[in-house]
Order: sequence, then C-alpha cells, then structure tokens
Amino acid sequence: MAIIPSIVNWLNIKRINQIEIFKKFPVETQQETLYRLLAKAASTEWGKKYSYSSISSIKEYQSRFPVQTYEEIIPYVERLRKGEADLLWPGEIKWFAKSSGTTSTKSKFIPMSREALEDCHYRAGKDILAIYTMQRPETRVFSGKSLTLGGSHKMNQFNNDSLYGDLSAILIENAPFWVDIIRTPSQKIALLEDFEEKLNMITRSTVNENVTNISGVPSWYLVLIKQILAYTGKSNLLDVWPNLEVFFHGGISFSPYREQFKKLIAGDQMNYMETYNASEGFFGIQDDASKSDMLLMLDYGIFYEFIPSDQVTSASPAVYTIGEVEKDVNYAIIISTNGGLWRYMMGDTIVFTCLQPYRFRISGRTKHFINVFGEEVIVDNADNAIETACKETGAIILEYTAGPVFMSTSSKGSHEWIIEFEKEPSDLNSFIDILDNALKSVNSDYEAKRCKDLNLIRPALRSVPKGTFNKWLKARNKFGGQNKVPRLSNTREYIEDLYIIADIKSA
Repeated sequence: MAIIPSIVNWLNIKRINQIEIFKKFPVETQQETLYRLLAKAASTEWGKKYSYSSISSIKEYQSRFPVQTYEEIIPYVERLRKGEADLLWPGEIKWFAKSSGTTSTKSKFIPMSREALEDCHYRAGKDILAIYTMQRPETRVFSGKSLTLGGSHKMNQFNNDSLYGDLSAILIENAPFWVDIIRTPSQKIALLEDFEEKLNMITRSTVNENVTNISGVPSWYLVLIKQILAYTGKSNLLDVWPNLEVFFHGGISFSPYREQFKKLIAGDQMNYMETYNASEGFFGIQDDASKSDMLLMLDYGIFYEFIPSDQVTSASPAVYTIGEVEKDVNYAIIISTNGGLWRYMMGDTIVFTCLQPYRFRISGRTKHFINVFGEEVIVDNADNAIETACKETGAIILEYTAGPVFMSTSSKGSHEWIIEFEKEPSDLNSFIDILDNALKSVNSDYEAKRCKDLNLIRPALRSVPKGTFNKWLKARNKFGGQNKVPRLSNTREYIEDLYIIADIKSA
C-alpha cells in the first residue's frame, strides 16, 4: 500500500465510521440534523416568524409552513444581497451561488453560509477522496495534481462586500491554502469569466503537469479534452497525463458521454466516480464502484423530505421523510439546509434504488419532462433510451434535447429529438426505432400512448451539425461553467431556437 493513501486512510477512519453510523441509523441521523438546524436558526427573522424554538417533532415542523420554491424566498434573497443579516440563517451572507435553475427568474442566487461551505461542500470533497482511497488502496491519486473545471464569480451588484458566481468558483475561492498546492490550474485561471479564454489558458498551463484526477461536468470536460488533444497532437489523454486515473463527475447524467470518454481516455486504468452536488447542497456520492447509484449523504446539515413527482402540483401533496420512502418511486426533493433554505423544492427528482442504506439515482427535473399527451417521459427515461440506441447502432452523441410535436386538425402528436452526434449511426431510422422501443420498455405510459399509433405516432429525429448546441448556449449566454443543456421540455421553445441556430426550416 502506498504511504500517502495509507496516511489518508488512517486519518479518515473516524469519518468512514461516521458514514457507517448514518447508514445504519438514517432516521435518527436525519431527526438530529433537523433539530440542530432549528436550534441554530431559532433567533433569525425566519425562525422567529415560525417559532422554531417551540418545534418538538418533524410533523410539527412540516405543519408550520408549506413547501417553498425560489420565487417564495426572492424577497429574502434580495435583502441578503443588500447586506441584511440574520434573516434565513444566523449572520451575514457573503457569497451567493448563481444558478440558472428552472424558475421563472433568469437566475437564482442561492445563499452560501460558512456552514454550508464547511460542513456540506468541503466535507463532501474530503469524503469523496476518503471513499475513493478506501476502495482503491493502491491509488496514486495523491502523487500528482487535481484539475477542476469550474465557473467564475464577480462582484454582487447590490453590495460590494458580497460576491456571486458559479458554485465551483465559490468553492475554489474559499478553499484552504493547501488546496492550491495540489490543484491546477492557478486560481487566477480557474476563475476567468470568459470560458473560451479559460479553456485556452488551462490547456497551455496544464499539459505539462502531472494530473492524476479531474472533476467537473462531463459535457464541458469533453470540450476541454478535445482541445488539449488538438493542442498536443495526441489521440489519447493518457498520452498527455499518463498518471490520470479518475474522473469525479456530476451535474448531468454520465450515460450519454460514457463512450466518448472511453474513446478519448483509452485504457483500463481510468475510473469514474459520480457525485451529486448543486448550488443548494451536496447530496450523494457513488460509494460502491460496482453500482451506478449513489449513497444519500445524511449528515451534511441537510434535512430531506420527498414528494412523489406526480403530486408536485397538488394542493395537498403527500410528503415523506427518510424511513417513509419506497424504492422505484420518482420523488421531488425538498431540503432544509445549513444555508438557510427551509422546505425548499430544488427542482430535481430522484428514485431510490436501495433502502438499506439509502442509495438513489437522479431521474430528472420537476420541470424537465414531456407530458403533453399523458406519456410522462422523464430525463431518466430519455437517457436510458439514448444509451440503448447508441449501444445497438454504434452511434456516439454529443448533446440532445427533445420536445413535443403538437396535434393539429390533420395530424397526430409525436416527439421530436434534436441530436448532435459525434458519430452518426449509419441508419437514422433504425436509431429512432430503437430509441422509441427503449422508451416503451422503461415507461408504460409512453408505451400505452404509442400503442398502434392511436395517440402518439413514431418520433421524429433531426441530426444537427457539430457545434450547434454550443452555439445555442453561447446565444443564451450559458456557455461554460455549470450550465447544462435541458434534455426535455413540454414546449417547443428549445427546438425552435435550435432550428434557427442550425438553419433548419420549422417543421
């Protein structure tokens, strides 16, 4: 066993034991988490308003106020950004994580308390390395540097003492001094606002570094990797960084990108570890390399509630806590956090795959789905269908999105898929047939609506030129950072915008 991993394992024995404890006692861990949050925030304006000091049970907490969305807390966020303190969480908030989200506002500004940084996000970073090292005691990940591809930050327009930016940029800015020793590129480059300039600077400054691990969003890493390979004239990233051994990825599903990474990082030494973090908190880590799901981290200062996704718009939805959820049910996540979010619906949906311990997979977004005809197609369905079609046809995709084709007086409804291929299938008709059948196999509602073409007819597919989605993101000022391509929509907004970018005549 290498010396450094041995030392790390020794230092993390206590933490690994703590993880084992919350895996064995999840209900008790979550109850204790809620009581600590309530006690900490009891003297804030929000805590006084809802008399946190008098709450003695989870049910009582749930009865004090309804589930919140970002729209409900905007007045508080605006006051926090102007410098007011002790509103949602004790003290003054100096940082705000900017996220595009799925709200009616252009951007969300999520308050980032010191506790949210230290006890949630940074603790998770340590846990990732601890779990990875325990899984692979022979690792040499500590012999080189970590490359993180993040966003940027700028001064808050309301108060010069506070800053906002991508979560990744906030984490880079506030990281302990010793992190700079093991990280590349420099903080100055990592925080550049112009993403294309950042890619160029990262390429030039890191190709001669000993990079052993990378972390970030898969789609943007593909852009960086291709640029590095073009710059160096190599075809395999391991020829540039021979000691590279793991990609800690998150933000979007890895499934559509897996084959591309295998092609660009060709070798048995490469490992992939999924994480689930967002501006609102850090939630899951893939703790078992043999499984594709993630462990729900229950002691990061986050109290969880779950609403079945088909009840999200209900006036009185059923709300469950850990100990009450079931496997294979699509749940919207509700969180109360050490950043001052209370019963906050963040917009993501998950499905529990195991209840002992609580493991899950991300299934999509509460507002990213297609349900125009009662088919209830979610992102998880779409990712699985795309992966199946790629495997059976040998295709490799770069990006995709899908939306409805509405019924008219002379035509039935259908779905339309806009796909940018890295490697296009030899037969696009075969690809869409396989995708269609794969959706039927994972979604009974879709299968019923497609039965004999009575409600939905065969989906349409449009292959667009390489670079189309990046041009679209640039046009929306969403290029780089933590921005993602929305996979599904109940409208044709994204499809019609892409028609313009790709110079396609409207259907």
